[in-house]
Amino acid sequence: PHRRRATAPTSATMTLARVMTTHTTHTDVARAPVRGNSRASRRGARASVRSIAQPPPNSRDANATDAPPQARKKVSMVSLGCPKNTVDGEVMLGDLYANGFDVTEEHEEADAIIVNSCGFVEDAKNESVEAILEASKLSGGTKKIIVTGCLAQRYANDLANELPEADVIIGFENYANLPKTVGGLLGVETSPGLLLPQQARVQVGGASPPFREEVQRLRITPRHYAYLRVAEGCDHKCTFCAIPGFRGRFRSKKWDSIIEEAKALADSGVKELNLIAEDTNQWGMDLRASDGRGLAELLEALAEVDGIEWIRILYAYPSYFSDELIKAIADIPQVAKYIDIPLQHITNLSLLRMNRPPRQHTEDLLYKLRDNIPGLALRTTFISGFPGETEEEHEELMQFCRDFKFQRLGAFAYSEEDGTPAAEYPDQVPEDIRAIRRDQLVSQQQEISEDFAMSRVGQELDVLIDGWDEDMQSYVGRTTLEAPDIDPIVFITEDKSKGLPPLEAGQMRKCSIVGSSLFDLEAVPLL
Repeated sequence: PHRRRATAPTSATMTLARVMTTHTTHTDVARAPVRGNSRASRRGARASVRSIAQPPPNSRDANATDAPPQARKKVSMVSLGCPKNTVDGEVMLGDLYANGFDVTEEHEEADAIIVNSCGFVEDAKNESVEAILEASKLSGGTKKIIVTGCLAQRYANDLANELPEADVIIGFENYANLPKTVGGLLGVETSPGLLLPQQARVQVGGASPPFREEVQRLRITPRHYAYLRVAEGCDHKCTFCAIPGFRGRFRSKKWDSIIEEAKALADSGVKELNLIAEDTNQWGMDLRASDGRGLAELLEALAEVDGIEWIRILYAYPSYFSDELIKAIADIPQVAKYIDIPLQHITNLSLLRMNRPPRQHTEDLLYKLRDNIPGLALRTTFISGFPGETEEEHEELMQFCRDFKFQRLGAFAYSEEDGTPAAEYPDQVPEDIRAIRRDQLVSQQQEISEDFAMSRVGQELDVLIDGWDEDMQSYVGRTTLEAPDIDPIVFITEDKSKGLPPLEAGQMRKCSIVGSSLFDLEAVPLL
């Protein structure tokens, strides 16, 4: 049988001035460390760069005969952080490709390396700084290093002062200018006859820029699944979270733009759409006066897109689940019976300190979802060691998780974030206690997750093949109850004596679940 060790990513506490002692801050049951663009390769399907739309008329195809040879400079990207950052990175790569740059997966070949950074918690900041330094070391200082992403948006001036290795630091509002900026750095034309001088080193701007077109992009996910951003920003004021300060106010992407993008993704081979936002289920609420439609209607429309077989909701907030939305999730066959809904805690005192919905509201919602969506798998995350959390509150959270039995669960050790109210709370929990409580929560969940895996043995399920896992010498895939990258996987063993078609990445295959290994499943194809 296939066996994977349940490992937790190690990380480090970081300030922009110095890197400090390493410690573990986040653990997710059955999640392996993800570094840079390793998402797809860890699942056995190397992340290949693919366009989901033809470049515009003034792009590289139209200019191919006019652009000088030196314009064919190469760029690569290290994409860190969440799927929202992944989409940003894909759009940036699409812009660069359309403006005459070649995109390579090999950083050694690149003339410029873009570090698409994450600034969510301290270990993510540290990983981003390490990536910048590694990129600089790779070239001996000869390659141009461009820093984008949340760390750039949030700490642009500090990065400029502390990291001379970064040639340019670019925030969200200036992403559209990236090809010009890279062209200026490398001394090449981004369009015939236009050679721009080097741009300002810090280019940030506001945190709430309007949506750009995201149809034309070079994807860094495998061909068969993609992330579809439906909204951006957040209006909630959770006391631990700095995201509203650098991702801006909540704003829904317009209906037509979402549908157009979904069709383009489907045309490129995508079978699974993973809907993302800061609060995905809030989509449309800010457009009610002009549109009137919500996520329930959007799910119905996306399900009608030819080629889309699975639609998954990630990053839901524990509110905004109307009866219409719950019914849509339950009734639309293409919508995965899977909801990712980070709760952060369950005790009323902790939730009050976090400025989150109270326990009764949360419990009522969770049971309502379970009662009305047959076969639902719920994924959540909790923060351990939040300021003021007592041992009794921690045990109350542990007991709740034992009783409710989430199918998927991750945990963070609390991290103080600059500019957040919680960072100034007087009753900070010692870091070693935070880590211990997180580990206790995850250790308890491991048994629950193993039981859930074993309960699925004997079922016949559709499995989306992600690719060949070289380390495990097996094809791997997922059912509708596993999201890409963060959840367990299915190991598929071929029986060539049955004369079935060979397995390939991107196939949807009916499989029999014949066993489990820790949290993962083992399967054989039936069709």
